[in-house]
Amino acid sequence: MGLESIQFCGSPCGEIVQKTFVHPELAADEVAVKVTHSGLCGTDLHFVTTDMVLGHEAIGIVHSIGSDVSAVKVGDRVGWGYPNWTCGKCEWCLRGEDNYCPNWKIYGLADLEQGGLSSVSVRKEQWLFKIPESMSSEDAAPLMCGGSTVWTPLVNHVKPYHRVGIVGIGGLGHLAIQFAAKMGVEVVVFSATESKRGEALQLGAKEFYLTQNIDDYSALGITKQIDRLIICTSAKLNLGLFYPILNAQAMIFPLTASDGELTVPYFATVRNGLHISGSVIATRFMQKKALEFAARNGVHVIVERFPMTLDGVQAAMARLRDGKMRYRAVLSWNNND
Repeated sequence: MGLESIQFCGSPCGEIVQKTFVHPELAADEVAVKVTHSGLCGTDLHFVTTDMVLGHEAIGIVHSIGSDVSAVKVGDRVGWGYPNWTCGKCEWCLRGEDNYCPNWKIYGLADLEQGGLSSVSVRKEQWLFKIPESMSSEDAAPLMCGGSTVWTPLVNHVKPYHRVGIVGIGGLGHLAIQFAAKMGVEVVVFSATESKRGEALQLGAKEFYLTQNIDDYSALGITKQIDRLIICTSAKLNLGLFYPILNAQAMIFPLTASDGELTVPYFATVRNGLHISGSVIATRFMQKKALEFAARNGVHVIVERFPMTLDGVQAAMARLRDGKMRYRAVLSWNNND
């Protein structure tokens, strides 16, 4: 007999529903994990009308392993994010950029019964990560997606001498500030919310600029231009507003998953050699390094805690949908953890 799991799922009408599911016997490369914590991400809202188990920032304890599993053992504390499997054979996997595998099996498109808002999840060994002993599960959960999303452009494209602008202090932004500051770069924060100024500076920002009702960012008083701009807000921004304060050959990274069109000034982009680059999660190697860096340097998540119950999941989803979360939701089976 497989393991029975309590699951919290989306539904065609958009209501969160509780189900019971019995997992089949493990395949050779699979690991059964008893979930303890799960973060909630903005992309979870995209799937509330899909009949699937929600959640993709999960932490738990290995309960049992398939016959070919060797990287983890029973009792290990592990986590996972968006992907569950990549092919290992395509150009991107062979280049070590498996986060762009075109054949991957990811949250929302495959393995719909294996989300993190559950009591047991069965995952492929390939995309499971051991959690550093010094890191709490509450900190670790949001790093499996939100943390890896901001980590990737920072570690791949930022040098210690750069000035890094971070737009938006929310689930992504408050982690981006910490990662960037602890890498030694000069962090400049742009936010439409004055009440977040003190928090941004406490997290490691050197400068804070309020952008609410500002149409000319050259009037913000910035004396030194920005080399890298990390867009962490889900709001649709006119990126052209930032152009007067960007250095030549600056790079802009839009990170939130959203629909719509991205428009920028054409000639100014060409004239100044600006780069606009999308970026998703992290490779397996970089996910491991992100966890190690966060544990070693004390990157902590500002969380709102919810119990892993139907009421708790519904409340967390509603708060996230209403834009009131400050800054990440973490649900746990023992809400005192």
